[in-house]
Amino acid sequence: MSGSTRRFEVKPLSRVEGEGALRVRIDGERVEIAEFNIYEPPRFFERILLGREVHEVPDITARICGICPVAYQMSSCHALEKALGVEVTPGIRTLRRLLYCGEWIQSHALHIHLLHAPDFLGYDSGFTMAAEYPELVENGLRLKAIGNRLLELLGGRAVHPINVTVGGFYKAPSAAAIRGMLPDLEWGLATSLELAETVAHFEFPRFSQRYECVALRHADEYPMNEGLIVAEGGPAGPLEIPVEDYDRHFAERHVPQSTALHSVRLPGETAYLTGPISRLNLCREQLPPRSAEVLDRLGLEWPLANAFESIIARAVEMAAAFEIASTIAADAATEISPSRVPYEPRAGEGCHATEAPRGLLYHRYRLGEDGLVAAAEIVPPTSQNQARIEADLLGLLPEVLALDDAAATQRCEALIRSYDPCISCATHFLTLSVERSGRS
Repeated sequence: MSGSTRRFEVKPLSRVEGEGALRVRIDGERVEIAEFNIYEPPRFFERILLGREVHEVPDITARICGICPVAYQMSSCHALEKALGVEVTPGIRTLRRLLYCGEWIQSHALHIHLLHAPDFLGYDSGFTMAAEYPELVENGLRLKAIGNRLLELLGGRAVHPINVTVGGFYKAPSAAAIRGMLPDLEWGLATSLELAETVAHFEFPRFSQRYECVALRHADEYPMNEGLIVAEGGPAGPLEIPVEDYDRHFAERHVPQSTALHSVRLPGETAYLTGPISRLNLCREQLPPRSAEVLDRLGLEWPLANAFESIIARAVEMAAAFEIASTIAADAATEISPSRVPYEPRAGEGCHATEAPRGLLYHRYRLGEDGLVAAAEIVPPTSQNQARIEADLLGLLPEVLALDDAAATQRCEALIRSYDPCISCATHFLTLSVERSGRS
């Protein structure tokens, strides 16, 4: 290919939250341009929140994403509770963790079974895969349904829950209703543990990157709602900070090829990784026992450095969510009362981060003297992973260039899907056109 020019142009992505494109230009063997862009239409959520009463914020932020609304609600509730000086009871904290388990379960089940597994099994969708792998798809749908039922039980409904509020819940489910979930949760745990071993035997592309991993880390439990922000890998070295120091170490940047922001780690402006691979790399010692056991049996090399192996990380995390939820359900003996802690509107400022299925989600709010929202900042996982996705595509290109156009398209799609970048997408969501000149 010496002396030739080859261009990959990926048209706007279909069925996504926003618009995206991939553009690659190679001169001979040298990659000149490798850009991955998500063109996210202005939705103005941070502006919509201004002037709102505190109790409105969780309901509004839930509408940011139909797949992970709980993450937005939990980050906003924690941040606003800090601004208001509210401390929830242990019972409310436990219910929040159970609610978050439901979101992880339904999100990971959907992505693993219907969006990502077909890439490794040679199908264009989860539906065509179902003909040969009916049990895999049926299990995925049942796992997701159990997650949805947890969201309905605690949140009032599976999509954009309405029972979550600052200070707790409008109404707590009964202990009997929570215990009633136990048979399904135990089935889900056993099925997820088997799934982790199944996907670990998929054939993965040979691909390795040096990831700068960022996640919450809690001293005693696998992180969801709480923890310090920690980082390892990359030129900036290790980091362990309270969430309140987030803005000192991370920033969003405009890039010329995209209307979407790219998050970087300071001071070196480096791309970093959030999500399942980062959480396992940084927090696997906090996994509950049965999930930790299956992870040990998989014999993975640490740290994980292949984005395609995120399907393994998600399966292990789904098992962990079922294990945590099963423990909570088995221990549900008394009613949670009160279901929310009262508060008085006041001026204040607070920030918080939780672990959405796709990675770290940061919120900061400032309340004015009237108790209304005066400023809001929201940094979603997809924004934080965009620069890292682009870097991964750049690292993948040398292998892709040796493939034909169809295989190159599929490999790029699979890499992007590995991040599950908050997109409700069809399996074929990239359209690739290639322009070649002077090819020898």
